[in-house]
Amino acid sequence: MRLTWMALLLSAVNLVFFHVPFFRVVAENVEADFNGVAITASMVLIMLAANFLAFYLILYLCRVVGKALMSILFIGNAISIYFINTYEVMLDDTMMGNVFNTNTTEATSYYSTAAILYVLFMGVLPALFICLTKINYGSVKRFFANIGVALGIILVVAFSNAPNWTWIDKQAPVIGSLLLPWSYIINSIRYQSQQRERNRVAIPLPDATFSNDEKAVAVLVIGESARRDHFSLYGYERDTNPLLSKTDGVHCYAAKSSATYTTAGVQAILEHAATGDFYEVLPDYIYRCGGDAVWRSTNWGEPPLHIRSVTFDYSSREGCKVCGYDEELASGLKEEILSSGKNKVLIVLHTSTSHGPSYNQKYPAEFERFSPVCTSVELSKCSQEELFNAYDNSIIYTDYVLSRVIEELKGLDGWKSCMLFVSDHGESLGEKNLYMHGVPLNIAPKEQYEIPFIAWVSDSSRVMKTLPEVSQHHVFHSVVDFLNLNTPVLDRSLSIFEQE
Repeated sequence: MRLTWMALLLSAVNLVFFHVPFFRVVAENVEADFNGVAITASMVLIMLAANFLAFYLILYLCRVVGKALMSILFIGNAISIYFINTYEVMLDDTMMGNVFNTNTTEATSYYSTAAILYVLFMGVLPALFICLTKINYGSVKRFFANIGVALGIILVVAFSNAPNWTWIDKQAPVIGSLLLPWSYIINSIRYQSQQRERNRVAIPLPDATFSNDEKAVAVLVIGESARRDHFSLYGYERDTNPLLSKTDGVHCYAAKSSATYTTAGVQAILEHAATGDFYEVLPDYIYRCGGDAVWRSTNWGEPPLHIRSVTFDYSSREGCKVCGYDEELASGLKEEILSSGKNKVLIVLHTSTSHGPSYNQKYPAEFERFSPVCTSVELSKCSQEELFNAYDNSIIYTDYVLSRVIEELKGLDGWKSCMLFVSDHGESLGEKNLYMHGVPLNIAPKEQYEIPFIAWVSDSSRVMKTLPEVSQHHVFHSVVDFLNLNTPVLDRSLSIFEQE
C-alpha cells in the first residue's frame, strides 16, 4: 500500500474508532445552526489532516520503528477509549497522574471482558494490520507534496474558522482531553514535568518547639473517595454511620476538597497553605521538630516522607489480622503510640475504603447491609441503586474503622487524643453519566469535591469551633494547634479548636 493511502486510512480509522465522545461533547456545546455545523465540519477536516500529517511523518521517517510506534498508539487509544466510554474520564494531566500512580492491585480491579475486547478489536487488530502491510514509501518529491497539502488544508480550515477560535479556546480543556492519541501523550509529558518540579527538596518550614510536655496524640485518617452526602452524620437518609452517631465527642464539618484526585487532595491535607510551592508537609514537620510521626497506608499518592515509620500495603503485611481491609490500619494503634518514646505523636492512616470501581470488594461480607450491589467494574452497566448500595456499604465500613480508631485512643491513660477524618476527594456514582472522580475541579460536579471532615477529641479540654465550612488546609493547623507546636506558620483561624 502506498504510504499516502496508509496514513489517510489510519487517520480515518483513528477518527471513527476513537472520537465519538469528542464529537458528542462538540455537539452538546454548539448551536444547532450553520455555524455549529461549520465548527463540527472544520474539526473533522483538521483532525483528518493533522493526524494524516503526523502518521505520515512517523511512518516515512522511522520506517520499521514507525510501524511499532503506530501500533503502540492504536493499542493505547483502545485502552483510553475503553476508560472514556466506561467511566466518562477525561485524559488531562491530573488523570494521567492517576494512571502513573496506580498500583498493580488497583489497575487489575478495572479488568473486564469489555476491556479485553476493546484492546483486541480496536488496538491489536489495527496494530497487526500496520505491522503486516508492506508500505510503498514513494519518492522524496511525493513526500514534500503530501506534507504541503496536509499543512495547507490545516491552515485554510483553521483561518477560515478564525471567528470560532474563542469557542475552541473555551472548550479546549474538555475536548483536548478527548483527542486521541495526543491527549494522553501531551498530558503524560505535562504530568512528568510537574513531578520533576514536585520532587525537588521541600522548602523547610520555620523551626519550632512544643510549648509543653503533655502527652498528646493526633490520628489523621485520610479517606478515599468519600462523598459527604452519603454520610448519615450529614443528613443522608440511610444510616451509614450507626457507630459514630452514638459516639460522644464527634463533631462534623462541611468541607470541600482542593482537587478531585488523590495526589493533590493528600497534598492539600498535609500542607500548611496552597502556595504553589513544595513546602515541608505535616508529618515531616512534626517529626523534625521533635515529635513522632508514623504513616500506615493501604493506598498511594502521598508526597515523599521523612519520618520514623512508613508502611505501604499495611493491610497485607506479614502478620496482619484482618488482611486486605482498612480496619487493619487501626490494629495495635495503642501499642504503637505507647512505644513511641515521644510525648507528641502524629499517626496518619491512609485508607482506600471507598475507591472504585470495585466498591463491593472494599469491605468484609458482614458489612453488606444494602443489596443488591454492583459487582461489575463497568459501572455504567450497574443500576444506580446497585452502585449506591455497594458504595454505602463502604461508608458503613468506614464508620466502623473510625470507631475502631476512637476505641484504641480511648484506651490510652494520661494522653490527650484526637482523631481527624477527611477525604481526599468525593466520588460520582452515575450522576450526569459521570463515574468515580478526576474531573477538573473548575467543572467538576459537587459529588466529586464535597467531602466529610469529622473530628473527635478525648475530653472537653479542647473545645471545637462551630464553623460553616472548612477546607483540607484546616488539617495542618488543627493538628499543629492540638499538639501545641509553637510555630509562626500556625494560622489559628484555620484550626478547628478554640484557643486554650
